[in-house]
This record gives sequence, structure tokens and C-alpha cells, in this order.
Amino acid sequence: MMHKKLCILVFIYFFYNTAIAQTGTWSLINTKIKLNDNWSLFTEVQLRSMSFYDDFSYYELKGGANLKLSKNISLTAGLGTYQTFLPTGNFRTPKVNDEFRTWLQLNMNQNEKRLKLDHRYRVEQRWTSDGFRHRFRYRLNASLPISKKTIVPGTFFLNSSNELFFTTRAPYFIRNRFFAGCGYVFTETFSCQTGYMKQTDFSTSDKTKKGYIHISLLFNLDWNSKPDKGGSDSMG
Repeated sequence: MMHKKLCILVFIYFFYNTAIAQTGTWSLINTKIKLNDNWSLFTEVQLRSMSFYDDFSYYELKGGANLKLSKNISLTAGLGTYQTFLPTGNFRTPKVNDEFRTWLQLNMNQNEKRLKLDHRYRVEQRWTSDGFRHRFRYRLNASLPISKKTIVPGTFFLNSSNELFFTTRAPYFIRNRFFAGCGYVFTETFSCQTGYMKQTDFSTSDKTKKGYIHISLLFNLDWNSKPDKGGSDSMG
């Protein structure tokens, strides 16, 4: 019996060191503020590490505005700062990339029974440490409610997405980003999501892969919401 327990402990130890400890983390907080039926603002903070909550090497701060054109179509304009550091150590300098970015985006939604599909088309203008660049992205995102028929407060859901990245320079197709996970909608204003993300980068001679544990905290606020008669506060 002791031998079995020892084998299990050894297996857990090696699994942690080879799988978990070498997996990076990808954490973000996204806040959307609804101004009216057509306009909304958003902010997002991202933090990434090369090891499991260690060797933090990247952060980004961004924000922008959304314009709803119809029930299933909207436009987004955004800008942000994107900072990449050396892959070992926490925010170790010199920086690998110091980038300012703007982008325009088209969002299209469709429903296939309970399955919700989101198509995202983005054109980016990037001012990087290596000069100015264009980049084009397409992401297909699928969400499926499990505990209810639609994604409303109190719903557990599954989520998966795949995003393709292209540039105007060889090798043109430069990145693929795949995600699979799940989430839960706590209230109309707060939900969270977690899962596994695999990012593959391509170059003219090689490709590299990196896996991340992904955690998202999502806040959806209404600028025009009012406290109820019981005196409870909104964000203030």
C-alpha cells in the first residue's frame, strides 16, 4: 500500500513539474460600460507569465468604444499599450517590445439553436520597437449554455475559440491562438471564465508553441442604472 501511495506522489510531483509548472498564465480583467442602446465603452488589463504565476513577461492596457449597428452587428475602435519583457524573471529588462497599437473591428453574432457564434474581424496598426506594422485577425468564438437554455445570470457555459493572425510580410500567417474552457454568469454585471489556451507562433524557419492557464473576470456595467428603492448603490 505504501508503495502505491509513493508512486502516486511521485507521479503528481513529476506531472506538476513537467505540465503545470511549465504552463504559463494569462489573466485579464475586462470592463464594459453601456452608455445607451447603441454606444458602450470598454477597458481591459492583461497580464501574462511564462511559468505558473511566475516569470511575468507581458502586460497590456487598452480601451475603446463600441457602436451597435443592429442586433447582431457592431463596430469597435480601440487603442492601447503592449509591453513585452524578457521571458525569464518578472518584468525583466531590457524590453523585447514596446508597442502602441490602434485597431478597428467588426463584430458579427449568430445563434444556431442554443449555440452562440461570434465572428470578430480586426485590423491593427502597430507602432513597435521594430517599426510600424499592420496585422489582420479573425476569431471564431462559440459559447454553449449548459445549465439553462440561454446565457443569463446563473448559467454555467462552455466556450471555445480559435483566432488567426496575418501580416503583410512573410510568412504572412504568423500565429494561431486556440482556447477551450468554461465559465459562469454570476449576475448581470459579473461573470468569469477559465480554461486552457494554446498559442502557436510561426516564422519563416520554425514554429513555437506555448500553453497558458487562462482566467478572465468580466464586468458589464450600465451607466444609466439607478439604485433601487432599498438604497443599494451602483458603482458610484
